[in-house]
Amino acid sequence: MATVKTRNHIRFILNGEDVRLSEVAPDETLLDHLRLRRTLRGTKEGCAEGDCGACTVLVGRLSAGKLVYESVNACIRFVASLDGCHVVTVEHLAGEAGKLHPVQQAMVDFHGSQCGFCTPGFVMSLYGLWMGSPVPSDEAIEKALQGNLCRCTGYEAIMRAARAISDYGKVAKDPLLVERKAITARLEAFKDGTRVEVGEGKDRFVIPATVDDLADVLEAEPTATVVAGSTDVGLWVTKHMRNISPAVFIANIDGLHSLDEDKGVITIGAGVTYTEAFEMLSKRIPALGPLIDRIGGQQVRNMGTIGGNIANGSPIGDTPPPLIALGARLTLRKGKARRTISLEDFFIAYGKQDRAPGEFVEAVHVPVPDKGDHFAVYKVTKRRDEDITATLGAFWLKVAKDGTVAGVRIAYGGMAATPKRASVVEKALVGQPWSEATVEAAMARYAEDFTPLTDMRATAEYRALAAKNLLLRFYTETTGTKAPFTVSRYEAA
Repeated sequence: MATVKTRNHIRFILNGEDVRLSEVAPDETLLDHLRLRRTLRGTKEGCAEGDCGACTVLVGRLSAGKLVYESVNACIRFVASLDGCHVVTVEHLAGEAGKLHPVQQAMVDFHGSQCGFCTPGFVMSLYGLWMGSPVPSDEAIEKALQGNLCRCTGYEAIMRAARAISDYGKVAKDPLLVERKAITARLEAFKDGTRVEVGEGKDRFVIPATVDDLADVLEAEPTATVVAGSTDVGLWVTKHMRNISPAVFIANIDGLHSLDEDKGVITIGAGVTYTEAFEMLSKRIPALGPLIDRIGGQQVRNMGTIGGNIANGSPIGDTPPPLIALGARLTLRKGKARRTISLEDFFIAYGKQDRAPGEFVEAVHVPVPDKGDHFAVYKVTKRRDEDITATLGAFWLKVAKDGTVAGVRIAYGGMAATPKRASVVEKALVGQPWSEATVEAAMARYAEDFTPLTDMRATAEYRALAAKNLLLRFYTETTGTKAPFTVSRYEAA
């Protein structure tokens, strides 16, 4: 194990103040820290699970040398993950000459608040949007507010306020932009290349300095809880009261944020967030763009990582099925040793993955479909914007010049204990004409691949029918036909 310098405290900027903490628990949330320790109570607690947005704050971090501010859910963001960051709460907003900030004034003038409980969260989400897009489209506004719930005002007044923000002030004069160079310099000064080790026993956490240091830490602490975006682990704490110590926080390890393409394969570092991956993935594999936009709200996508979505092994994780259908591979690392496996082989059984103690997901490698290949992803939920998935189907297809199926991969989430391929259905399609008769025959084979469960998300019968209908939808979209089948159908997605 290499020797690295260590320190026993974290450092970040809270609004304008430098904060240094040597006594902080691994499971202390940013929301509790703000409200209980700092008496900054503009940030509200609503759901405590990252759904309602009442706790929204901005977190600035250095990414590729640039300072980027993103909206996050303070209720599931751990204080330990903020080392080297700038936290901005609603109390920090200010307009010129002591006036309200432009976002706040627009909300007042357009009656964007009734009870007001959700308002600080809306303000912070709109603030983050406005800084990057002073005259946003309605689509951009709606996307920025996906993670903010209003129960009494209604969204139309808030939309009108969002459209008018730049009438009240110019982004160039906003303090976060005026002070950007100074804040960047302060955060750069925090990056000292050291490992952080705080606490002991049940109140211990580690922030590795590099990827190599992470490998060393996990060799020494093979049962530690690895925390990236905390969009899942956060709920372990707030809803299930689980002990996550010792915790290893990896969100700000630069070496895990690589995102590049080489010879038709996109390599995504385990720390890359949905937001970071969106531009490349939506451009190179267009079907993934709409899927990512339906993963939680903007705050969740700013925190959650593709690597974490894979590593936690959930049977309803949104990214494993499409990545399996694309033939993705996974790099796992333990110490200095690395191995690469097919992503579908990573999932063994419910709650069990092919990962040894001390081993971690380092990167996922995603082949870009060839020109002429067909690829689609369909997510089925009770509501379009809901993150609780009933089932999710992903389809990759290569049709030969003679019209027969030269290759096909079909993967589902929510149909089994793990993300799983429909192997029997695939075999029924390969070598056959891509036709109504072939697809209808393949649909009859689904029961040989899956025996879905009934739970709060959907009944087994609904899942089985929806899975068939997703193949039907894929066929009609790839051929331009209109639902030729007589089987009873639900609206699939």
